[in-house]
Amino acid sequence: DVQLQASGGGLVQAGGSLRLSCAASGFTFDDYAIGWFRQAPGKKREGVSCISTGDGETVYADSVKGRFTISKDNTRNTVYLQMNGLKPEDTAVYYCATDYGLGCRRGLIYGMDYWGKGTLVTVSS
Repeated sequence: DVQLQASGGGLVQAGGSLRLSCAASGFTFDDYAIGWFRQAPGKKREGVSCISTGDGETVYADSVKGRFTISKDNTRNTVYLQMNGLKPEDTAVYYCATDYGLGCRRGLIYGMDYWGKGTLVTVSS
């Protein structure tokens, strides 16, 4: 079965950095889009970033461009989200998800088929 294990969340001050990790298993890593989503209380789910495990194509939400960087390590079946310059509005539960077929751009809009347990990121002001 498809499993996604997100980790790396925590409490950080505004302007600080965190790196989230998503360890994937149960599917062919090279053929999927893996995305990061976030949701804060009272807000809609937001697609943050996505990477194709095949060709490495990346997509970012406008709200995080220039601050967040998504990357992958195919040998470890892991996707990372490096978050720099964190702002209080980045506070949310971050979810790792994957989909085969939609690709990153559509997947960030419409959602993905498989989801991992979220990891909480809290940015203090």
